[in-house]
Amino acid sequence: MSRVLARLLLPLLCGAILANPAVAAGPGNAPALVAGVFDPPRMAPELALTATDGTALQLAHYRGKVTVLAFGYSSCTEVCPVTLAVLARARKLLGTDGPGMQVVYVTVDPERDTVAHLKAWLNGFDPGFVGGTGTPQQLAAARASYGVAAKRNAMPNGDYSYSHSSFTLLIDRAGRLRALMPFGHQPEDYAHDVRILLHEPAAAGASPGA
Repeated sequence: MSRVLARLLLPLLCGAILANPAVAAGPGNAPALVAGVFDPPRMAPELALTATDGTALQLAHYRGKVTVLAFGYSSCTEVCPVTLAVLARARKLLGTDGPGMQVVYVTVDPERDTVAHLKAWLNGFDPGFVGGTGTPQQLAAARASYGVAAKRNAMPNGDYSYSHSSFTLLIDRAGRLRALMPFGHQPEDYAHDVRILLHEPAAAGASPGA
């Protein structure tokens, strides 16, 4: 998904997305993120879903880490496995910083993505990844809060697939929505941005609730 389209999808939540890395630099001489940044940052909307460990999935559980939030489904054959493989590689590239990167992957297909099935699928990429599922209504609310689109498509054989937004969202250690990474970026780009967010001063960006 292009950054222009993302800007149209998230106007109320996020404000402008600055896509030019030269403009997207943080306070002072802080390094620029590769991803398009949200200016100003906002607190990331909370989730009310079930995690793949059986607990309530809430972003607040991951404060102190950089959370990469994405939406997709396990039966996806193109975008989703590529995204997860990239994120798994990025986590390895971070080395000792790897545990500070938390991937949260929310399904758009609750019919097939049960807690057990989603957990097994994500474990194939990285056992540290956490999935989220819920009722169709809960998932629709989660997507709406992040400007994520998902459309069920019937197939001639009676099966179905989904068309869905392919961007990921970076949430900083304080729970602020900081950047949007379009599909197609390499693991090195994620590792670069996550490392910056992990090591930036606590006061960087907007204050919580801004």
